[in-house]
Amino acid sequence: MIEYHFATPLLLAADPGSTGGLAQLVFFFAPLFAIWYFLVLRPQSTQRKKLQAMLGSLKTGDRVVTSGGIYGTILGFRDGTTVQLQIAPQVKVDVARSAITGVASEESEDASKQDSGTKGKK
Repeated sequence: MIEYHFATPLLLAADPGSTGGLAQLVFFFAPLFAIWYFLVLRPQSTQRKKLQAMLGSLKTGDRVVTSGGIYGTILGFRDGTTVQLQIAPQVKVDVARSAITGVASEESEDASKQDSGTKGKK
C-alpha cells in the first residue's frame, strides 16, 4: 500500500501530453541567445574582420602600434607571420604579425610625444 502512494504521483508527472515545460524553455532561451548574438558575437566577428583586413593591407613604411604599446615603422616582412619593426634609430625588432593592433596616426604620435615631454618637466 505504501508503494502505491509513491508511484501514483510519479506516473502522473511523466505524462507524455505535457510539453508546456519544454516550450517555455525554448521561449525563454531564444531571446537570450538573440541578445547574446547581437551584443557579443556579431560585434566581435566584425572587429576580427576589420583587424584581419588591416593586417592584410600592411606595407613597408607603415607606422604601427603593437599589443604591448610599442610604436614602430615596418621595415619588412619575414615568412608571412613575422614583421620587422624599427622602434628607434638603429633598433630593429621582430614581432608576430598578429601582435600588431593598429596603424598609428600622426595625431596619436604627437599626443604621446607631448605627454612624455610634460612628464619629464614635473
